[in-house]
Amino acid sequence: MTYKQPSHPDYPPEEGRYLRGNDYSPVAVVIILTTDEDKIPPELERLVRTGIESGAALSGTVQTANIGIEKIVCNIVANPNIRYLVLGGPETEGHRTGDAIKALIKNGVDEKNKIIGTDALTANLYNISKEMIARFRDQITLVDCQHQNESVIRQAVWSCYQETPTEFMSYSLYDPGAYPDPPLNGKITWKVTQPWAEPKDEKEREAKQKALDLMEKIKESARKKREQETRKERM
Repeated sequence: MTYKQPSHPDYPPEEGRYLRGNDYSPVAVVIILTTDEDKIPPELERLVRTGIESGAALSGTVQTANIGIEKIVCNIVANPNIRYLVLGGPETEGHRTGDAIKALIKNGVDEKNKIIGTDALTANLYNISKEMIARFRDQITLVDCQHQNESVIRQAVWSCYQETPTEFMSYSLYDPGAYPDPPLNGKITWKVTQPWAEPKDEKEREAKQKALDLMEKIKESARKKREQETRKERM
């Protein structure tokens, strides 16, 4: 019998545009989104539904090569049963999210948590630890189904469920059982709106924190002053 283990109690820790299926499934499906989230074309919606209907643990869309990928990492390492990531959909111009995912799994990140070997414009994973990134890369195998239709996605998910190695495209797929180590739990630690503004080193990080602390002191001082003025007006 294939070894399985419970996911983390907070699984999946990050919200997103995904459907949740069987927590003991060995596969998650990610479809690249090339439009605004309120304009998702029917063909991409069908790919997501195909993933979950075929038995994926999670099936959803991703748009950005930074926070979007970080959420995927957080959710997958929280469930050791997920051993494959089926990647589908088109490619995004500029974001190059599909290329960034492939490069992350193949090459990892540099000392600044920038994904190695991709020309994606925002491929910086500032908000998750290197431990989570290493675990993600070790836990899953990528099944590249970009630019493929629903039947291919369905066959990919089915193949990941098999007890014995099954030929699919250039892959030999089967359910190897859960990753042996316990699930990791973590959420995005810093909500980045300007990823290029991430401090370059610890010295800059400390300077930034001092500036933030000073801003908080100024805000608090201003708040107390307003309260004092309000009390005077009431007297």
